[in-house]
Amino acid sequence: MIRIAPMGRALAVVAATSLALTACGGGGGDTAAQTSQSAAPASSAPAAKGDGTLTLGTLLPQTGSLAFLGPPEFAGVDLALKEINEAGGVLGKPVVKHDTDSGDTTTNIASQSVDKLLAQSADAIIGAASSSVSESVIDKITGAGVVHFSPANTSDKFTTIQDNGLYFRTAPPDKLQGRVLGDLVISDGNDTVGIMAMQDSYGTGLADQVQKTVTEGGAEVVERVDYDPKAADFSADVAKIKAKSPKGIVLIGFEETAKVVQELIKQGLPASKVKWYMVDGNMSNTNYVKMPKGTLTGVKGTYPGAAAPDEFREKLMSVNPKLEDFTYAPESYDAANLIALAAEAAKSDAGVDIAAKLAEVSKGGTKCTNFKECVDLLKAGTDIDYEGVSGPVEFNDAGDPAVATIGIYQFEDNNKYPVKALEYRSGNIEG
Repeated sequence: MIRIAPMGRALAVVAATSLALTACGGGGGDTAAQTSQSAAPASSAPAAKGDGTLTLGTLLPQTGSLAFLGPPEFAGVDLALKEINEAGGVLGKPVVKHDTDSGDTTTNIASQSVDKLLAQSADAIIGAASSSVSESVIDKITGAGVVHFSPANTSDKFTTIQDNGLYFRTAPPDKLQGRVLGDLVISDGNDTVGIMAMQDSYGTGLADQVQKTVTEGGAEVVERVDYDPKAADFSADVAKIKAKSPKGIVLIGFEETAKVVQELIKQGLPASKVKWYMVDGNMSNTNYVKMPKGTLTGVKGTYPGAAAPDEFREKLMSVNPKLEDFTYAPESYDAANLIALAAEAAKSDAGVDIAAKLAEVSKGGTKCTNFKECVDLLKAGTDIDYEGVSGPVEFNDAGDPAVATIGIYQFEDNNKYPVKALEYRSGNIEG
């Protein structure tokens, strides 16, 4: 059972056992489409008049520090669009999709990709995976009256960011993941904890929540290091952690975590001696496989997402049978379905109209679990409540999921974690 914090927004979390969180990957093609825009604003964002064809853009990592998340995220979108178009498309026409690379914060790829997508008249853009990348382009996207929908952003900043009512996400804010991870660290008997976090909005925000939870739980964070993820060497950072001899070490980062892991081992802090914990940004099945067998045995980590049925995982694998990581494919699948259903409910493919209907199709009506089932209900005049593969996905006023689930995973001797989680913990997020 997860402890409920006495201060701040209410967040009740209960433990629940379940099956597997699944996903899949693969990038889709790039099909042309045109949309026209009106100069008359419907809100603080410019009003865009749809042309009757829903055009989606993807801004997902093909390169950079989160490139391992690209295949499952592309596949989630591709599977959803396959099913949507097989069911007749949106507004009577096939959905058009353009794929682009988000890169990471060391490049200007994301900004260039957004320019390309806006020129291709995208009505909604799915991405980025990185919170910092999304933060760098959110003004450009929402300022154009286009829906900005991330399947993986977890930074708490997006709850209050200026977005013209056009930003949404299927991944929960880090307040939930941080609390689940912090409670996991405590329940494993770690009364002294070290935290190593990459210094950006994702890393520091998640570290803040983990530190708060650990401290409120009666344990002590004996050392916290917020490091530069672009650093060539992490020896000094690890030395600070080693000097305080923590029982548990929380590692919050992206692909550079592989270098941190090597330094931990070098300085006598292997996972066999000190308990390591990871998060969605570094829970990779590709970054550590070349390390000696058993390097990550027993290491635990968290990432958002509810259990998904085997049938869904099989469908995703049919899109990309080479998948090795499944992270955020369900959230990507749900993002595409929700955008399509909101366009149907609005009877418009314009971004501002889609945004106005996203909360409505996500809660309060007749429950349905796939596009065809949901769109048939909409066409019959029935209010719907889309139940996502990643979870209930009920949007609050901030565009965050009001209900979310975090899976707890454990690495095995092959330095990979299995599809099936140790357990899932679900929570309601108010605010």
